[in-house]
Amino acid sequence: MPNKSRREVLGLIGAGIVLAAMPALPARALDASQASALVQKSLDEVYAVINSGKPPAQMYKDFEAIFARYADVDIIARSALGPAARQASATEFAAYKQAFQGYIGRKYGKRFREFVGSRIEVTSARPVKSFFAVTSVAYLKGRSPMEVEWHVSDKSGKDLYFNIIIEGVNMLASERAEIAAMLAKRKGNMAALTADLQNAG
Repeated sequence: MPNKSRREVLGLIGAGIVLAAMPALPARALDASQASALVQKSLDEVYAVINSGKPPAQMYKDFEAIFARYADVDIIARSALGPAARQASATEFAAYKQAFQGYIGRKYGKRFREFVGSRIEVTSARPVKSFFAVTSVAYLKGRSPMEVEWHVSDKSGKDLYFNIIIEGVNMLASERAEIAAMLAKRKGNMAALTADLQNAG
């Protein structure tokens, strides 16, 4: 093996010193299999509720609890509220967020009730920018398969989903429009919006 030149040797030594001095980068906590597992666990709980035979009101409470466990409620609530989230006081936002959580549980719980007697499978997960898009397919009785995509991130310090796309309908985008319309109707009054959300969905 030919001897390396003095410049090459010094270059390698210098590179080694620089690398040793650099702080170790944290390993990526979230990967495709973990993102898929989160969605699958969430779906397993959803199906347990769907097939429980409970009355709708109790099912919606259970769906809300699942949403609170596996979704980044803070990010979703802030995104849906838009610029008004920055203007709201901590107390106003906390009340709105709680009402929003119940609203989502009822609204999407009604959609999930359509899945009674069906099955849903996680089919793939792919990285998209700073999150993973997990694709699942619901096989419904008497209907064409329905695709549901979940966006999963660990930015909050936990693996959570922050968006759901059901048959091309983007939850974040649709809720942003819905909440904006409700807030405009109440002339920007956060308390009135929160009261509306407690009965909406």
